[in-house]
Amino acid sequence: MAADLSQIVKAYDVRGVVPDQWDESLAELFGAAFVQVTRARAIVVGHDMRPSSPGLSRAFARGAAGQGADVTEIGLCSTDQLYYASGALDLPGAMFTASHNPAQYNGIKLCRAGAAPVGQDTGLSEIRALVERWTESGAPQQAAEAGTITRRDTLSDYAAHLRSLVDLTSIRPLKVVVDAGNGMGGHTVPTVFEGLPLTLVPMYFELDGTFPNHEANPLDPANLVDLQQRVRAEGADLGLAFDGDADRCFVVDERGEPVSPSAVTALVAARELARNGGKGVIIHNLITSWSVPEVVREHGGTPVRTRVGHSFIKAEMATSGAIFGGEHSAHYYFKDFWNADTGMLAALHVLAALGGQDDPLSALVAEYDRYVGSCEINSTVADQADRVAAIKAAYAGREDITLDELDGLTVTSTDWWFNVRPSNTEPLLRLNAEARDEATMTKVRDEALAIIRG
Repeated sequence: MAADLSQIVKAYDVRGVVPDQWDESLAELFGAAFVQVTRARAIVVGHDMRPSSPGLSRAFARGAAGQGADVTEIGLCSTDQLYYASGALDLPGAMFTASHNPAQYNGIKLCRAGAAPVGQDTGLSEIRALVERWTESGAPQQAAEAGTITRRDTLSDYAAHLRSLVDLTSIRPLKVVVDAGNGMGGHTVPTVFEGLPLTLVPMYFELDGTFPNHEANPLDPANLVDLQQRVRAEGADLGLAFDGDADRCFVVDERGEPVSPSAVTALVAARELARNGGKGVIIHNLITSWSVPEVVREHGGTPVRTRVGHSFIKAEMATSGAIFGGEHSAHYYFKDFWNADTGMLAALHVLAALGGQDDPLSALVAEYDRYVGSCEINSTVADQADRVAAIKAAYAGREDITLDELDGLTVTSTDWWFNVRPSNTEPLLRLNAEARDEATMTKVRDEALAIIRG
């Protein structure tokens, strides 16, 4: 019987529970299908520290080699290290990770040569169809000549590339606490930071895909508590927290207070514009702060607003030739990194900005953090479309308000805005609100929630 992949093939990747939803036999078929769809003669494969990752990665490599493709295995790596290898080697790539999901999960993030994303509309649906067909009718025919499988270490080259993009040689000495959450940051940070004027205080650097200390998901404030306490205890200049596959980076200041990813986006945008003569397009999604387009314009750039999601950001970067893009979820995209996201490069920019002047981080980022945001609030609803329609009806026709439906519904007034978006995978509505002051934000947030949950 054909495998039902509808539960594990998502919009942008493959993700599910191992071995209940998928296993090495399916991984091998995914490898074969990936080669057939991309028509690749060679690919690069990497994996994170989850217990199931080495076996799944090797099975995928076998499937790819069986279709005649030569496979370069880079072994343990962060997701952005895999993107580096895909870009530098100009090969399609596969990264085995489930990012911040619990230990029993695993997945595959796929890209074409040059780290170009593979999603439902760019090959993933065809890959799924092939795998489903093969599970019903038998394994794919093998190539007349199998490809080779070889090993290659790319960590030092990845670190060197990142450090070539940000000058950290002349910054003042900084003390930085890094919480790797037992994820791949524990693998990449020591090599990237080696030799820099940084005193590194490591937390949870032991690679352990069972996540014994806390979930490797810094988007949840509960998972920042250990880092915040350690920054204060150490008297550190800042703290950095990476998610499980270390493609996202979150920042806390010297007081242990979280720095908004929108503020980081604005700070990095200003630095990237300065590197490019004060000109360039900067991408931001529609739930980033008003601060981002304001800062971009102040520094000579052109802000472009997109839907939420890496596929939209990457597509717009390719179309517009943007030099940088940021999301409020702490994904940061760089033209000099094949338009792919790398939290590590964003972290280096923050370190360079902080170390290049004398103020503490809280004072430095105040310039880029101008409004009061609600953070994302999820509400379970029976009918997403009905609740969005109710919000639209409540605000339509008012002269002081504009509505747009680029992604969900965004309601904007002079002093505030909010966006409500349906989840693609759960019966949820996601609310983000922002205003010029706390009282206004609270009022707007509560009014919107009353309609959503009414």
